[in-house]
Amino acid sequence: MSATGVASPDAPPDDGFRPRQGVVLLVDDEGSIARAYARSLGAAGFEVVCAFDGSEAAAMARDRRFDVIVSDITMPQMSGLDLLRAVREHDLDVPFVLMTGGPTIDSAVRAVEYGALRYLIKPIDPPDLEDVVRRAVRLHQIARVKREALEMFQQEGKQLGDRAGLEARFANAIQSLWIAYQPIVSWSRRTTFAWEALVRNEEPTLRSPPDLFAAAERLGRVQELGRTVRDRVAQTMDRYPVPGLLFINLHALELDDDSLLDGAAPLSRHASRVVLEVTERAPLEEIPDATERVARLRALGYRIAVDDLGAGYAGLTSFAHLEPEVVKVDMSLIRGIDRSPMKQKLLASIVSLCRDLGIEIIAEGIETPEERDALIRVGGDLCQGYLFARPERPWAAIDFGR
Repeated sequence: MSATGVASPDAPPDDGFRPRQGVVLLVDDEGSIARAYARSLGAAGFEVVCAFDGSEAAAMARDRRFDVIVSDITMPQMSGLDLLRAVREHDLDVPFVLMTGGPTIDSAVRAVEYGALRYLIKPIDPPDLEDVVRRAVRLHQIARVKREALEMFQQEGKQLGDRAGLEARFANAIQSLWIAYQPIVSWSRRTTFAWEALVRNEEPTLRSPPDLFAAAERLGRVQELGRTVRDRVAQTMDRYPVPGLLFINLHALELDDDSLLDGAAPLSRHASRVVLEVTERAPLEEIPDATERVARLRALGYRIAVDDLGAGYAGLTSFAHLEPEVVKVDMSLIRGIDRSPMKQKLLASIVSLCRDLGIEIIAEGIETPEERDALIRVGGDLCQGYLFARPERPWAAIDFGR
């Protein structure tokens, strides 16, 4: 059923393709209520398309663009929240207004969590519904403009949208996830010491690894993401001989995942070639038996590295828990080190300390011959950065000629 009214005098100019007030998908399994709201919105100048269950509405939303979706929460087959999640798989912007005749605190909280623009309690006065829908249409117009601007300027990693939208984008990132590999070289020997596995995916808003892990943290899916990464790396190691050690980033929360400690896990077959590079995106103190779990990883054959030494206190507080075989110096300490006597002194102290403790040290983010040479002068040797190779699928050619 479709009902179209006459646009109000203050409506924006018609673009020739859409109603002057916008197109509304109205979803309610009670036909009399749906028709009454449709007549009210139609008289206010909106085109209203009615659906009488969530599944029908989901199909309509896939086939046609709407400016706002107004849906009852409690419906057979597919609830309003389920409909919201289904729509977010292909439309991150369309505003959702949820209605209910039986409000509860739980339903209100879930509506907000999953990104409903408004939560209305039936019966709804027609002027109130019209005002909410009109505001939703305006917000949708703004959202479309912002997304077009992001796409035009290729800005990625923006946490746009609600939880349901984030779930859809995260699912797309997991499905399209792949691994790039960047070499870690010994400059003195002009050889490859190791490779680092770096997460990549094709979801435009989550291509940056920090954004991807932030999304996983928000959704409580860090361990799922970690298992996916480790399984993909294991598949590569099964197919290609690894020319050296392989470093894999490990979120601190992954230490609490029993599958990591499973000797039958795909990556465990290659444990003797793998260095787990612990990144403190979450404090290690949140894992009560972190020291014991690290010991179990070593018993499987893994080695441990501390990531981002020099970026605040994270790497320093990790030493007691991890007793690492390797530390990686953060690129913030390396960038421009050839022009900074203070950075050179600090790095020289770190190199000396690590040598005394029998710990290998790797300098990340080396982009110029001058940065490399400054590292060598203070006693370093292991290097990683664009100066040698960009991350690629295995295995990138290494430039030792500069």
